[in-house]
Amino acid sequence: MAIFHLSVKPVSRSSGRTSTAAAAYRSASLIRDERTGETHDYRRKDGVVYSAIMTPDGSTIARGDLWNLAEASERRKDSRTAREYEIALPAELDQEGRQNLAEEFARHIMSKYGVAVDLCIHEPGKGDD
Repeated sequence: MAIFHLSVKPVSRSSGRTSTAAAAYRSASLIRDERTGETHDYRRKDGVVYSAIMTPDGSTIARGDLWNLAEASERRKDSRTAREYEIALPAELDQEGRQNLAEEFARHIMSKYGVAVDLCIHEPGKGDD
């Protein structure tokens, strides 16, 4: 039986978060934050089965470049540089079905808000379906 879960959280400097760190963690990758000089390295993190950057105009951009641009576009100390959507994908779908559903949701966000989407799919945790 499918269990629905969706949460939306802002990535806000006032809470001590950066979009570069959040993106590196979610994608299990390495991103250097040009604003702070910090390097966020989560390449040893397991569980990411798919990741992609989707843009409204179909152009390509590296993950680090995208999130450094987001950080550079905001100057305030309490800026919100991203929104993080966490969605439970139905266990009844195979990997291809989950990917198609996630990409459809990402396209909806892109067209509604005119923003790029950093899509990362994680395998279910232990005990999850």
